[in-house]
Amino acid sequence: MTAALNELRTQVIWTRLISIVEEQAQTLMRTAFSTTVRDAGDLSAALFDLDGRLIAEAVTGTPGHVNSMAAGVRHFLAKFPVTTMAEGDHFITNDPWLTAGHLHDVTVLSPAFHRGRIVGLFGVCCHQVDIGGLGQGPDGRSVFEEGLQIPLLKLASRGVLNQDLLDILCLNVRTPLQVRGDVLSYISSNEAASRRLSAMLAEFRLEDLAGVADYIVARSLAATRAEIAKLPQGSWSSSLVIDGYDHPITLRARLTIAGDRILVDYDGTDACVPRGINVVLNYCRAYTIFGLRCVVSPEVPNNYGALLPFEVVAPEGSILNVQRPWPVAARHVIGQMLPDVVFGCLSQAIPERVPAEGSSCLWSVQLRGRQPADAPGAGESFDAIFFNSGGSGARPRQDGLSGTAFPSGVRAMPVEITENSAPIVIWRKELLTDSGGVGERRGGLGQRVEVAMRDDSAFEVLAMFERVDHPAQGRDGGGDGSRGVVRLGSGTAIQAKGLQSIPAGDRLVLDIPGGAGLGAPARRAAALVAHDVEEGFVSAEAAARDYGGGAT
Repeated sequence: MTAALNELRTQVIWTRLISIVEEQAQTLMRTAFSTTVRDAGDLSAALFDLDGRLIAEAVTGTPGHVNSMAAGVRHFLAKFPVTTMAEGDHFITNDPWLTAGHLHDVTVLSPAFHRGRIVGLFGVCCHQVDIGGLGQGPDGRSVFEEGLQIPLLKLASRGVLNQDLLDILCLNVRTPLQVRGDVLSYISSNEAASRRLSAMLAEFRLEDLAGVADYIVARSLAATRAEIAKLPQGSWSSSLVIDGYDHPITLRARLTIAGDRILVDYDGTDACVPRGINVVLNYCRAYTIFGLRCVVSPEVPNNYGALLPFEVVAPEGSILNVQRPWPVAARHVIGQMLPDVVFGCLSQAIPERVPAEGSSCLWSVQLRGRQPADAPGAGESFDAIFFNSGGSGARPRQDGLSGTAFPSGVRAMPVEITENSAPIVIWRKELLTDSGGVGERRGGLGQRVEVAMRDDSAFEVLAMFERVDHPAQGRDGGGDGSRGVVRLGSGTAIQAKGLQSIPAGDRLVLDIPGGAGLGAPARRAAALVAHDVEEGFVSAEAAARDYGGGAT
């Protein structure tokens, strides 16, 4: 009975930890200035133990942020050992090679104390709309052009802000008030979570998290290994051709399941390019492992133990393991394709569990222009971004999801919020009929989005769109998803990547790709009839008579 009660008590503590990090994320969203965080949830929030192991993550957030942060906390601890941390300390960086892959993702780590002793670390990683430089687009030739680099630094010491750092940061961005407000919101969310953690430890009469952390990691590791052990042993390869910047890029992977471990090796993947679509290894691992876990161990909570059995390697100098100072600002257009590459391997080993390819890459619409003459701050420049998603690939037992951000998981900002934050009008945002691939299970639908300035003046788009030349490929007889289209309202096609001007009086029109189908379309009718028979909507005899035996 004692063992059972201890188990129950630990499970209650685990659920409380999840509620704490989710409150951390919600605090962040309610205090942040950027719509990317406040409305889209383009963030991560998590608890780490004193060894830097990821223990619990918020439900709200993206795998690119949290899985990158899971590997990045060790860099903070190498420079700022736990023994040197004090209450009120906060640490910051946006180094792409240490955390989430480009300068626009800012990570803040804060120690949590209970009764005067450090007991854990809370971290957030959030997308910052403006970090200076060229802006978030693929045009940079090196990371030095892409914005302000913040090394591992103290953001605050014993509750006193590093004002010099904030002054430098604000002077190097186009929207200083927004950036400063966001950075302070990161601190606020970590402090709120720290207070909740201390209260929880007091309630359960715990001095620290050590025993609980070990339990969570061990249970998650054992559960993940058990799931991997159920899979067939062997190696499978796949490749994926995507648009790239000015020429196609081929991603190649070999997945090996050996015992209770899985290795993904990207040997043979194309080399890095002198444009900002390159991926650092940390971000490559983040989305690769996310793709693996979606299929292999989706029910196991994401933490250090759940991540440990997966290994990811990529050749140095490839587009998936770029070295400093190559440009990386739009790394998501490559990185968010990696689950599809992984699915290509897994579909050969366990086809009954793997979806078809989707649009995958988030279509982030990053706009730049000047405030109209009749608006507050007339003539001042603005930077705005809003997220859009195409269709996901068909699933083994269901159609793909329409207009859904997979694998990034971010929300689409409400049109009203976007139009209120910038002098633009989103004239159209609608699902595209027949854009999903046909099949026994259909791909999800893409969208059409049409946007212009409120006063019809000219503006710029930092285009970073994928699946325009190479749509999502159908699987097992399923049809391909629709291609993306990038054009002006007047009909002229424009490039899918790079900074471009939209002339006065014209509009930017985007047809966002659909997901691919799974299985031969002819099987769809039979499957639907079989479903109707199973649900009792029609008898087997009537199905055989009216549908030519389709129910069989």
